[in-house]
Amino acid sequence: MSSIVVKLGSSIVATDEGAVREEVLAQICDQLAELHRMGRQPIVVTSGAIARGMGALGIPPTSRPRAVDELQAASAVGQGKLYQVYDALLQARGVPSAQVLLTFFDMSARTHYLNARQTLRKLLEWRVVPVINENDTTTTDEISFGNNDFLAAQVAILLGAERLVLLTDAGGVFTADPRLDPSAELVARVDEFEALSNLAIGHQPSPLGSGGMRSKIVAAEMATAAGIPTVIASGLEPDTILAAAAGETTGTFFPARSGRYSSFKLWLKYAKPARGRVLVDAGAARALRDGGTSLLPVGVVEVSGTFDAGDAIEVAHDGAIVGKGIANYSADELRRVRGMKSADVREVLPLASEEAVHRDYFVLA
Repeated sequence: MSSIVVKLGSSIVATDEGAVREEVLAQICDQLAELHRMGRQPIVVTSGAIARGMGALGIPPTSRPRAVDELQAASAVGQGKLYQVYDALLQARGVPSAQVLLTFFDMSARTHYLNARQTLRKLLEWRVVPVINENDTTTTDEISFGNNDFLAAQVAILLGAERLVLLTDAGGVFTADPRLDPSAELVARVDEFEALSNLAIGHQPSPLGSGGMRSKIVAAEMATAAGIPTVIASGLEPDTILAAAAGETTGTFFPARSGRYSSFKLWLKYAKPARGRVLVDAGAARALRDGGTSLLPVGVVEVSGTFDAGDAIEVAHDGAIVGKGIANYSADELRRVRGMKSADVREVLPLASEEAVHRDYFVLA
């Protein structure tokens, strides 16, 4: 599959007043249609439902709702109206589309994750362009992606996309926020994410958005760990998507990283929420980091939270997260056997697994 995930931020989709930028979306849909004609498989992840709803309701950007129920109501007003624009623009270019609403639960529950993949693959097989957004009308603070940059990265990983393109109103990643510092320079390529740590990359989103440049960089880190090259570029410039799809220089390019994880471990690392945490001793932490071993109860020092076998838990040592894994014990069971050797564990819990977390179900932080 030659699929390309294109994410549009709220600043690309809507004006500060919440009106749809139809001219911008038209030129973007021109590019999506061109990719479609070339036999490529574009997937759209769009923000802007809340912004569109606010515009339709006459709510100014300075009064953006904060409460979850208000955001959900604004999204309910704007979601359908926003998709209608995409559908009309793509249909006028001979490209069928489908609205797909996903929640964090769809990605964090493994069976839902696989079902979402099957549905999206079938749409692509039918030559339909999915237009994806988070289902803001039913999500909560506890089960939300937080913004669509992370959703776009998860969709790219889900489908094993060829490329992820994150469109914003900036030209890419700069050495400082160009809205505040006119001397800021574009960073054309990022090979090591640590190199960005000293840059003044802000969290500040557009007035109607929920993300910011830092969330896009985290999304790029997620996607490149899965072997998916990522581009952060301006959605206001013509032919940005086509240039990124062709591998031409545009915006900021993040090449795929080596040592990529399996799709399961990427799902575990980025999509499945941790329900608890265990503290381990120095020997266990070293074995997990350097030896690729399983975590045994003998290495567990402390258990916090309430979780069941099959839930994800964080593994920590000396104040730092070592990784995340799928627990073979409930929190209560693990408290009973923490610090015990395997022979002693079998006496307390005869049917329990030898490993608290098996190495095949553990991923380093």
